[in-house]
Amino acid sequence: MTTPTLLQMTAPLREAFDIPYHDLGPRDRPPRVALVAGLHGNELNGVFVLSRLAAFLRDLADGLRPGQTLEERVLVIPAVNVLGVNLHSRVWPFDKIDINRVFPGLEGGETTQRIAAALLKLTRSAYYRVDIHSSNPDIEELPHVRLYEPNDDERASACLFGLPAVIERPLNRIFSTTLAHAWRAHGGENFVLQAGKAGDLQPRHCEELFRALVAFLQRSGVIGGLELSDEEEDLHYFGLRQTYALLSEQAGFFVCRLEVGRWVQAGQLVGHIYDGFTGDIRADVITPVAGLVSSLRRQPLLFEGDMIMRIQTLDESGNDVEAMMHGQGQ
Repeated sequence: MTTPTLLQMTAPLREAFDIPYHDLGPRDRPPRVALVAGLHGNELNGVFVLSRLAAFLRDLADGLRPGQTLEERVLVIPAVNVLGVNLHSRVWPFDKIDINRVFPGLEGGETTQRIAAALLKLTRSAYYRVDIHSSNPDIEELPHVRLYEPNDDERASACLFGLPAVIERPLNRIFSTTLAHAWRAHGGENFVLQAGKAGDLQPRHCEELFRALVAFLQRSGVIGGLELSDEEEDLHYFGLRQTYALLSEQAGFFVCRLEVGRWVQAGQLVGHIYDGFTGDIRADVITPVAGLVSSLRRQPLLFEGDMIMRIQTLDESGNDVEAMMHGQGQ
């Protein structure tokens, strides 16, 4: 079977190339689910997970897993920014434009605009749409579902992934140019999944993402005959006022032994900031609120005002929503 392509592209100093995708399941109906990753070429977790998921779904469609079936049509686009993946680049390598900042795109426009327009045209007919990201190379994200001004159906369906957190985020000017925002004009339900950090592969997060996507497909009726494990994460839903961004008050080396997904108490010592010349401790890093660590700085060099971590609080003790934009990654 011929592999379908989103676009066939030409490039200077190399042969033409395609942006391929998987079209799996019954072709006599509109797609039920569209899964997208690799809008940023250095966000490898989503690319790897969707390539593995496509292989799993292909086995179901081909009848290679007795008793398990693919009931609905699914589109899987593992790597939109294929050249960026090859060159470890977040942006489209030739013009340095971020593909996820040009939606809804333009069919007759520049390369990134044409990619955006083709991707939106392909995926907009799906009812469920999922865009997978990692944070930037400095920040590690707990695998979670991210929602932007969701409706009640999206709030309910977000829990079907079974990830440890569903986090609402405010709409902003940056989000208005993204794929997830462009999808909103076409109804259905739209989700952004965040996991890990850009620049390398985090296998533990990939395994959790894979299980979450399979769980969502099973619970939404896309996969049949699959028995899910009874062992599930303790899921928590966090609204707009339940994110606290802890910012550094000192420059220096940030050192801590925390992992994303850990719960911390208010007033807990979680790390230190060291002077890069003398080696002395310049400041203790103490959590001002209790909650779940959803984002954590992995680049140790700090400037004053850099984000150290995000904490999801059980009450509405979050701080200024604009501070949450530090290290977004999407």
